[in-house]
Amino acid sequence: MSDNNVPSEYKPISMWGYFGYELLFGIPVIGFIILLVFAFGGSGNINVKNFARSKFCYVILLFVIFVVLAAIGMATGAAQSIADMMS
Repeated sequence: MSDNNVPSEYKPISMWGYFGYELLFGIPVIGFIILLVFAFGGSGNINVKNFARSKFCYVILLFVIFVVLAAIGMATGAAQSIADMMS
């Protein structure tokens, strides 16, 4: 099947397209806003929407890991503080 017969909403993204979207989504605040727009329907291409959704899941996963590690670090610091006060 040639690319001419594929509807525009199903056209595949090229390697440079993925690279460009990675760079775009990597911009600190504006990239995250654009990521949300694309993930929740701002793009007419289903492949871009799915890529943005997968990137959004990745961001959520990193955020959860960061929160868990921060909580462990704070708990460890608090336990050390209590141990120092006891001795």
